[in-house]
Amino acid sequence: MASIVRLHVDHPLAQGQTVPVDGGQAHYLFGVMRLSVDAEVRLFNGRDGEWAARVTEAGRKRGALTCLAQSAPQLDPPDLWLLFAPIKKARTDFIVEKATELGAARILPVLTDYTNSERVRVDRLQAHAIEAAEQCGGTYVPEVAEPQKLSKVLDDWDRGRMILHCDEETAGSGMTPGLEQFRPGDPWAVLIGPEGGFSPAERRRLDTDLRGSVLRYSLGPRILRADTAAVAALTLWQASLGDWR
Repeated sequence: MASIVRLHVDHPLAQGQTVPVDGGQAHYLFGVMRLSVDAEVRLFNGRDGEWAARVTEAGRKRGALTCLAQSAPQLDPPDLWLLFAPIKKARTDFIVEKATELGAARILPVLTDYTNSERVRVDRLQAHAIEAAEQCGGTYVPEVAEPQKLSKVLDDWDRGRMILHCDEETAGSGMTPGLEQFRPGDPWAVLIGPEGGFSPAERRRLDTDLRGSVLRYSLGPRILRADTAAVAALTLWQASLGDWR
């Protein structure tokens, strides 16, 4: 039996609500997936949970869906941000997709002193986040923010939000302080650096200026690639303080 199509829409969802679709979404539903009138789909908008809906109009360029009943409640992620230095295109895409699946609430590309990557297209990364949420059964799509210099992000940092600083210099050090000492529900951010690591100036900012709000953490005895480190750190945090417990 074929799986039911899930679609993220920017439209209120409620029983009996009609949801118009056009452009790329209409092409996907009626051209690619070849859905016709009376076919069932699942809709979510990041606010109203997931809804079972029926195709009530199907055309080449536009159509309409009608909400029948809520099929899953809204599930928002913990208040966890991912800050990462962009890397090569495919691996940056991977980070955004996996961060969405793992339950990051916000994704912030940061430009560090040693960041070495092509221009970041936020619209394309946001589309990857939407697609990941559609495929993993999520009802929430994290915002992918515009890239900012790490120095500017740290200048404006809310000291009430802890930073899990995944520092490659701690590899093999055993520096894995227990996250259980912290309270679940508090705001956090995971920080993943570039392939060249953080500069001395950035380390001083994190270790000195933001002392008390930064937890340096080792991700094991091996130095991980940035995309692997992001997945490992998000998994670690979710298992200790997030909604996996």
